[in-house]
Amino acid sequence: MKAIIISIGDELLLGRTVDTNSAWLSQQLAGLGATILAHVTVGDDQAETRDAIDQAARRADWVLVSGGLGPTPDDLTREALAEALGAPLELREEFVEQIAGFFRRFGKEMPERNKVQAMFPIGSTAIENTCGTAPGVQARLHDAEVFVMPGVPREMKIMFERDAVPQLSARSGGKVILTETLWTFGQGESTVAARIADLMERGRNPAVGTTAYDAKIGVRIFSGGNTRAEAERLLEATADEIRARLGALVYGRGEETLADAVGVLLRERGQTVATAESCTGGLIAKTLTDVSGSSAYFLSGVVTYSNAAKTALLGVPADLIAEHGAVSSEVAEAMVIGCRGRAGADWALATTGIAGPTGGTAEKPVGLVYVGLDGPDGCQVREYRLGEHLGRDDVRSRSRWAALSLLRLCLLGEKIDSTWSRVPRPCGGTG
Repeated sequence: MKAIIISIGDELLLGRTVDTNSAWLSQQLAGLGATILAHVTVGDDQAETRDAIDQAARRADWVLVSGGLGPTPDDLTREALAEALGAPLELREEFVEQIAGFFRRFGKEMPERNKVQAMFPIGSTAIENTCGTAPGVQARLHDAEVFVMPGVPREMKIMFERDAVPQLSARSGGKVILTETLWTFGQGESTVAARIADLMERGRNPAVGTTAYDAKIGVRIFSGGNTRAEAERLLEATADEIRARLGALVYGRGEETLADAVGVLLRERGQTVATAESCTGGLIAKTLTDVSGSSAYFLSGVVTYSNAAKTALLGVPADLIAEHGAVSSEVAEAMVIGCRGRAGADWALATTGIAGPTGGTAEKPVGLVYVGLDGPDGCQVREYRLGEHLGRDDVRSRSRWAALSLLRLCLLGEKIDSTWSRVPRPCGGTG
């Protein structure tokens, strides 16, 4: 099966809203054995939408359209579909009642304008929307099945799974494509790829590829099989081989994050962590507490952005800051030791650096960050030179991942080796 996904809306075309519908639909279609030919984005224009649907139906077996089914004048997908089909719109009273009933559940009267949502091309099949006011439409155009669904993600997902999936599954012949991503941190994409080069050869099933995102390297696996069980078996065998080759570089799978991995390890050991942040501004604490249940191991976090705060809240000597500067391994060491002692945590992380775009010097350029880690066996400070080419957000984000990775590797008892780390420095404290 070949499929094309079309997303409708000026907000998508102009980049004001991120198109998550297409990504989700692609994942679902791949799992059903479909080949995705293209993602198409069209603004709120009837002629452009008509042409996009017509062209897609000439190329694909399935055309999945989302958006443009609302009641306002710029919602023109139903008109565009009718024009592509060469069929006029007709009002279907049963859907007028359904839409009115939706409003009544909230104690409201249906605005007259919403009646347009009960208009469907003659000969098409209307699809009930159980959680919104925009019904979907299914129609046959050329040799393709066209599904038009609401742009609201929740409404689209329910409609797709309930109405489209059974038909897609029946026509797929049982063939399945499964996808998964293993996430790594600590080495560059080329290094990761070199260690799994033979698994990335073209024509292999499962197919393997790499992708870089926010300093993390993902290893993608695409596994095909005549049955789901066969595709799963092949996928898991390849995933196991990748883990064996990359070792502790692999921290998670699918939606798992570095914070998830750290949380699991802390829970297993019954240990706790606290943070003291300067350049990252609380980002590490936020990332740790994004994980549900993190109160079991995260004790506290302080943002000591000013020198005075470092002294008052963490006990960093003022003369130490004056001698070495706030961005220094010495201050990072004092921060992390002070943080762990005051919080009473098993582990503590601290960051101080120059996120930019201003504040850098020849000696201490933008992107220079020190990460301190204090734990049961003592502490260490590591220097990272992330690069002056990075923007402020990138420096802060990568510093966050470097800190969490450092903690994770220490919890695992692994030798720490990072392409970013230039000066691993043991601290004077013993914990």
